[in-house]
Parts: sequence; C-alpha cells; structure tokens
Amino acid sequence: MKCKRWDARLLGVVAMALALACESSAPIAAPSTSRANALSASAAAPATAAQIGWEIFGSASATAADGLKIIVTGAGTFVAPAGGGGTSSAATGGGNWETRDASNAVTGSGAYQVTGLVRWERALASNPNIPGSTAGLAVLRVEYSDGSAGTMTISCRISGAQPGRFEGVTASKGFVDFWNPGEGRNVFHVLN
Repeated sequence: MKCKRWDARLLGVVAMALALACESSAPIAAPSTSRANALSASAAAPATAAQIGWEIFGSASATAADGLKIIVTGAGTFVAPAGGGGTSSAATGGGNWETRDASNAVTGSGAYQVTGLVRWERALASNPNIPGSTAGLAVLRVEYSDGSAGTMTISCRISGAQPGRFEGVTASKGFVDFWNPGEGRNVFHVLN
C-alpha cells in the first residue's frame, strides 16, 4: 500500500517537473518565411469590414467517423470584420440538411439557419468568370430545425495551387463532427 502512494507521489512530481521545464524553455521558433508563405496564401486583411456572400451549388456532404453523413444546401451572407479574423453576428442565410447512416438510410432532415460568423479567412484566388468571386474558408454558427446547434465550415479553393485547401463543407451537429468533406462545390462573393 505504501509503495502505491509513493509511486503516485513520484509520478506527480515528475509530471510537475516536466510541465515546469516546458514552460521555462525557449519558445518554439516561427516557421521560416518561405514555408509560412507557402502555407498561408491568405489575402491581406482588409482595412474595412466587407460583406461576403456564400453559396453551395446543389448540395455538399461530409461524413463522421462512424459513416454517418450530412448533406446540406444553402446560401447567405456575413460581414467579415475589418482587420481580418474575428467574429460577427451579422450573418444571414441557411438551407436544408439531411443525415444518413452508413447504409444510406435517412436518419433526419430539416432546415438550418446561420446565426453568426466564427471565423473568415480570404484566400488568394478568384474565378475570372464569376465577378467578385474569391476563395476562402468560413466557419459559421448554425441552428438546426430539430433544436440542435453546431458549426458549418465552408471552403472554396478555386485553385489547387496552395496546399491545405479543400473544396466543400464540413459540419458539426450537436456532438457529431462531420469532419470528412465529400462532394460539394461552393463559392464566396465580395459584395461591397
């Protein structure tokens, strides 16, 4: 019995020492400029707020770890804060949702409404055939018609030139995270 208490105390002391050592060590260096630029590819932060429109063409889907799938449609707008980043409650829009299990049987459906912007990152790409179009990543707060809430991440890459971008949607609904994007095309428009 005494050994078990001593082992637990020793483990606690070792864990505390490691935590203090990590805190006191030198900060991790930022990535080199060339590597940071290769991964960033975000547009310079605008000096003024901008109204951005978003649209999912047809529908988009994403899948959870257990095979549960969500399919969404929708369109709307949000105000991207001046200086980039930040949140905004000035968001509109929504669409329809449907969930399906791994055997493709419908498990739920309804509408969703966008209630706010969590984050917006504009990326350096546009489609010359769509005036005002831009690539980017938007994370939106949503409320589903069945009473659950979550987020929807809309990503438009337009060009595959930069690493890390995907075209489509991911979402959360309640405690389910639909993290694996499936089929889907969408676009952002700078409206002002």
